[in-house]
Amino acid sequence: KHFAKKVGADKVLVQKSGYMARSAAANAADRALIERCCQLAVQCGLQNNPGCIGEDEDQNDTLRAIEFPRIKGHKPFNIEQTWFKDLQTQIYSIQ
Repeated sequence: KHFAKKVGADKVLVQKSGYMARSAAANAADRALIERCCQLAVQCGLQNNPGCIGEDEDQNDTLRAIEFPRIKGHKPFNIEQTWFKDLQTQIYSIQ
């Protein structure tokens, strides 16, 4: 509601994904990505460009407003992705 007043929005919907959970503080790279996402979300909102802000795997991980029909549920998670395997290695190596 706070941002709606600032940007003159008639409607406001803020949602969180139920698919992610975090158990550690954000590091510098996380904070930089969060800042870029927020800046782009406001820019897209002002330009009436709907979507979910994220790195689009189908467009070379470009940060953009991904069209809602493309991100609907029921897409299986690929546990063979390099980034996921790297994350597992980091987690399992913590003593």
